[in-house]
Amino acid sequence: MNLQRVDEIIDSYGADRVFALSILQDIQAECEYLPREALERTAERLGLPLGEVHRLATFFWAFRLEQPPGERNVKVCLGTACHVRGGVQVLKQVEKGLHVKAGETTPDGKYSLEVVRCLAAVPMAPWWKWMGNITPM
Repeated sequence: MNLQRVDEIIDSYGADRVFALSILQDIQAECEYLPREALERTAERLGLPLGEVHRLATFFWAFRLEQPPGERNVKVCLGTACHVRGGVQVLKQVEKGLHVKAGETTPDGKYSLEVVRCLAAVPMAPWWKWMGNITPM
């Protein structure tokens, strides 16, 4: 983690806490996730408690705290329609196939698995006739 680059991003917003969310977005764009060191530096430079910065970073689904994403990001929707139509079973099959849990990246760095809510594709929610051997609970 290049803390000098984090400082440059913070400085580009005048180290103003009003822009905390934008700062976190730019740091993630640079690093592909939000390393703990970057959160600590952001809190320190903006004069915010670390818990406040962490709260922002965990409130929004777009932020990653653990590791950079894989080359390909697999997203499984568990929004209401997809959940009702078997999104959980789809997630289990993808986890089994990739040998990772949601939120993880394969050891080779090729795939990340992410749970999302509503991709605005409700009419394409899983249908059992399309899923072959997957059956509803």
